[in-house]
Amino acid sequence: MALQKNYIMHKTYLIIAAVLGILSVAIGAFGAHGVRSVVPPDVLEIYETGVRYQFYHVFALMAVGILYAWAPHKFMSAAGLLFIIGIILFCGSLYLITALKAGGKTVSPGIGIITPLGGLFLIAGWVVLLLGLIKMKS
Repeated sequence: MALQKNYIMHKTYLIIAAVLGILSVAIGAFGAHGVRSVVPPDVLEIYETGVRYQFYHVFALMAVGILYAWAPHKFMSAAGLLFIIGIILFCGSLYLITALKAGGKTVSPGIGIITPLGGLFLIAGWVVLLLGLIKMKS
C-alpha cells in the first residue's frame, strides 16, 4: 500500500510539473505577443518575473517528483506542496497585478502582499527539499 501511495505522489508531482511547464510556455508566449503591446515595460517586467519563477519551480517540482520515487520522505512531499502553493501565490499574484494594470485598474495592497507570501512558500520549499535531501539514505 505504501509503495502505491509513493508511486501516486511521485507521478502526481511530475504531472503537475508538466502542466505548469506547458502553462509557463503558453503564458510566456502570450506575454511576448499579447501583453507586450498593452502594458508599459515596467509592468511587462512584473509579468516576465512571474513566468521566469514559474518555470524555475517547474524544474524544482520535477526534481521533487523524481527524488520522491527514490526517497519517499515526508519532507519531499512537503517540498512539492510548498512549491505548488508558492507558484500559485507568487506567480499568480504577478499575473493578476499585470492584468489589473493592463486594464487600468488600481492594484490593492492586499494583492501586493500575496507576492512575498508566495515567495516565502517557494523559499520554504527549497529549505524543506534540502532537509529531505539530508534525510535521504545513501
